[in-house]
Amino acid sequence: MIGAASRVGCVVEPGNGGVRAAGPWADADRIAFAVPDPEHRLAGVRLLPELDLPATLRDFDFDTGVWRLELPPPPAARMEYRVELQHPDGGIETTTDPGNPRSTPGAFGPKSVLELPGYAAPAWLDRVPPWPVSAELSVETEVGPVEVTVRSPATATRRLLLAHDGPEYDALAALGGFAAALEQDGRLPPFQLALAAPGARNDRYSADPDYSDALADRVLPRLHETLGTTGPAVLMGASLGALAALHLQRRHPDLVAGLFLQSGSFFTPELDACESQFPHFARIVAAVDAVHRHRPAGRAVPTVLTCGAAEENRHNNRRMAETLRRQGYPVTLAEVPDAHNYVAWRDAFDPHLAGLLQQVWGHLGGRSA
Repeated sequence: MIGAASRVGCVVEPGNGGVRAAGPWADADRIAFAVPDPEHRLAGVRLLPELDLPATLRDFDFDTGVWRLELPPPPAARMEYRVELQHPDGGIETTTDPGNPRSTPGAFGPKSVLELPGYAAPAWLDRVPPWPVSAELSVETEVGPVEVTVRSPATATRRLLLAHDGPEYDALAALGGFAAALEQDGRLPPFQLALAAPGARNDRYSADPDYSDALADRVLPRLHETLGTTGPAVLMGASLGALAALHLQRRHPDLVAGLFLQSGSFFTPELDACESQFPHFARIVAAVDAVHRHRPAGRAVPTVLTCGAAEENRHNNRRMAETLRRQGYPVTLAEVPDAHNYVAWRDAFDPHLAGLLQQVWGHLGGRSA
């Protein structure tokens, strides 16, 4: 932090007697990007933000050896992005910002990061090591093997939290560390944390009934048998993983005690035409429409939805929250100041995931159940 602005990176221009900013910076009124090109070798630069931003606001202008772009601040406390470098021969290069040394890993590669003034990572981060891995399962199912890694506390427990995209949640959002911190602080009793790998993610997580049935008939029973857990589990997931969690609850309601759904891909033709080329778009639309049109066959369970205030999925998440609330689900919708990424989902764990787990498991009381 420098004064009231956040700034990363700079390039010194020899002979110019000063420093010209490169990379991004932000203050209360604007955010700005600068990509140095002293010999004007590029034909253009375009911002590729991980947030909902009109296409007309993404192109940089060239000014005295630097490509520049200024924008009003988004409804976010941090911003992940890449840049598109356009070459005179028509070639296009997508990369992190060459003027910004700060980046974050992601499921689809690293992205540059700009933290706006006032952003702070959660206090629990890196404070407590995650529970050790107690089991690594490969469960044969009709859709192929489902791989699950389990982190377990020292105390035996019957409670189970199952996370779609579990290894990614653990590596990129510190889910294992968060679970351990909750228990150490006495905010939650111990529970088993099952990290389910996605496998063929686009096929399985796109409201595939065979995948939901595989979890219900094979994976959850195997976890209960191996871990000594009982009763319905809490499910969580992000993006398509959130859709898959809700889809399982609607098909097998007796197996699910609560839902934590982050930036769910609850596509509708009206709100998500930009996703229409996704291979399973029609299946997702049909499944989401069925949720909106029909009340659940089983009990409604406590449900928390989180999404970024600056992401496209906020619109379909708002609609889904309204539908579930109307159908009797105890629903909380939290829009966080970020977009569609693992750090946004991590930063929403506290208080929102903690609150859901307290709501679901609080009635059990004590720390030994």
